[in-house]
Amino acid sequence: MAKETHLRLNRQTVQLGLIKVTQELFPGESLNIDYSIHEGVFCRLAGSLLSEREVKQIGIKLKEWADTDSLLQLVCREGGYYQYKLGNTLIKALYPANSRSSKIDNFRLIPFSTGFILDFTEIQKEGVKHFTLPKKLAQTYAKTNNWLENLALELVADVNNYITSGKSLELLSIAEALQEKEISDIADMIIQQRRAVQVILISGPSSSGKTTFTRRLSTQLRVNGLKPVHLSLDDYYLNRDQLACDKEGTYDFESLHALDLKLLQQQIKDLVKGNTVETPIYDFLSSSRLQKTRTLQLGPNEVLLVEGIHALDPGLLPNMSRNQFFKIYISALFGLNVDLVNRVPTTEARMIRRMVRDDRFRGFTPDMTFDQWDSVRRGESRSVFKNQEECDVMFNSSLLYELNALRPFAEASLDNVPDDSPNCDIKDRLLNLLSFFEPMDVSKVPFNSILREFIGGSIYTE
Repeated sequence: MAKETHLRLNRQTVQLGLIKVTQELFPGESLNIDYSIHEGVFCRLAGSLLSEREVKQIGIKLKEWADTDSLLQLVCREGGYYQYKLGNTLIKALYPANSRSSKIDNFRLIPFSTGFILDFTEIQKEGVKHFTLPKKLAQTYAKTNNWLENLALELVADVNNYITSGKSLELLSIAEALQEKEISDIADMIIQQRRAVQVILISGPSSSGKTTFTRRLSTQLRVNGLKPVHLSLDDYYLNRDQLACDKEGTYDFESLHALDLKLLQQQIKDLVKGNTVETPIYDFLSSSRLQKTRTLQLGPNEVLLVEGIHALDPGLLPNMSRNQFFKIYISALFGLNVDLVNRVPTTEARMIRRMVRDDRFRGFTPDMTFDQWDSVRRGESRSVFKNQEECDVMFNSSLLYELNALRPFAEASLDNVPDDSPNCDIKDRLLNLLSFFEPMDVSKVPFNSILREFIGGSIYTE
């Protein structure tokens, strides 16, 4: 868990220093720490653009502050915050920091969009690729932020006000309508490229809602006269005795080479040509293929829809033309922050989604979910995030109200974590985060909502 940026004491220390020096350099301005990008966060001033010269100035000032070995005094922990005093500046933080500014990770400030990326990737081990500016990710966040601004929703408290004032249904309707419109727009884009596109590829990290999104996109495509034929990459896993093991000695299901690539590539080529194929069916209980297969063929008004964590990997189908693919990346990019400098980490929101679903429907205790999370995150870093900019379109599956709706379910799950569990710190951290969200009734959540994939009642549950 310590690998998460928001959980690293040293990185939190840098962010507190950033808040302090930005206030000193730009008095009267408000710093926004908006969202995570790779191993860092995107920051901007609330009401104005930052030039490259100004970003450089912030970086110099921040390094000077760190080099003076300044004190970060923890005043108290109150109202869900750690309250630190840096000189004469009092700063509230959701996550703890170190007590001295000298105890920080290396960092750099990269001018980007209207602000800058506070980046920590330069401290990573050799072999990490050169930093790629996340233009599509930023565009997706910007689109979400524009929606929120138009709705006068910026912080968690704004959503809470909807709920406490009895307007939960209005909030719910707006959030679901925004997603339905976006899915419809994506379907229209695919139809416009129908002459070339023969395969739709969908990928995203754990608990991003890929299953529900795929079904809803399929519905929109059928409205437009195009019938999708589904193919899951999960069915192409090699049998367990053919799998390699990771460094911990466990079977590595996260690797692209855990798939039977030769069979997959041949069958997709055959399907695109209109041939009939017998696709495998994988049984995760036995970690092997079943004897029976599934017969597939593409008709003239059909398109192949492939879903899986490796779907955007250029190595998946290297011998087919890129023009034949339409690539979609889906992730739960939670857009609401607790306040301007305390964001809600997307990984926390996804962990809560996964924990609730695992506890309610998969027979996994919260401890089991937490114990698996490091492995899940390693797989995402290696196989998913690096390919996200390969997509043609990025879909944000997060809902404005989701943590409000998930709070009662999550608290019930977390109540099952025993007092002697090694994961009690995670339990306390998530309970603290959830305390900022006013719980809401979920009885009116549509049965095709992405949220239903996690709380139950989805029309897509087989």
